[in-house]
Amino acid sequence: MHTRFSTVLSGLAVLCLCLTNAVANQDFDAQRRTLVKEIEADVTETSLYIGRTRLNDRVLAAMAEVPRHEFVPKNVREQAYLNRPLPIGYSQTISQPYIVALMTDLLDVDASSRVLEVGTGSGYQAAILARLCRSVFSIEIIEPLGKRAKGTLKTLGYGNVEVRIGDGYYGWQEHAPYDAIVVTAAANHVPPPLVRQLKPGGRMIIPVGGRFAVQHLVLVRKNQHGEVTSKQILPVRFVPLTGGH
Repeated sequence: MHTRFSTVLSGLAVLCLCLTNAVANQDFDAQRRTLVKEIEADVTETSLYIGRTRLNDRVLAAMAEVPRHEFVPKNVREQAYLNRPLPIGYSQTISQPYIVALMTDLLDVDASSRVLEVGTGSGYQAAILARLCRSVFSIEIIEPLGKRAKGTLKTLGYGNVEVRIGDGYYGWQEHAPYDAIVVTAAANHVPPPLVRQLKPGGRMIIPVGGRFAVQHLVLVRKNQHGEVTSKQILPVRFVPLTGGH
């Protein structure tokens, strides 16, 4: 009798846990929908800078689907769907969702694209790209962050993302050329190795500027003849790109 009673209690505990998780997931879903609306409002507010009044629907759908709370430390999980950067340890941050969405949109990727990401960080930007591209190759110089992001992406089922520990300034020649490259830390110039690894017709989005100077999000284009042009998009603030360069 005691065994049956314990089994019933155990079953009730599991049921309560499942119901709690279901409610939490619904709440996160609602928070993501609200976040997307805030991103759309930011796009409207900055339209004169970015040259568009709306982001691609596929990008907005990815922002509404990817669970940002899974990519931040537990102590800031309640803030996961605020439209702001958050600390992820090792003096690094997960970028503001609006900036993640904008950078993704500027890359103009499709389902066949191969993308290089420099600065895996939490893995969130890679997860957004993974929903839009064929494959994402991501490099992180801080080993504990890279390993944690790799584990998170694997647990969440992002099988088309490959993470490597290394100095992203030099890119990832093995998988080049890339249809698009995104750099998630500020460099004081556009790294030549990344330009070389960009496919003709490809795009790179990178924050450029010093740590204590004005930084701008810069869109780099390489045309079919290999000629490179760049355009400043928006003033931003990113952590600096580190490495041996």
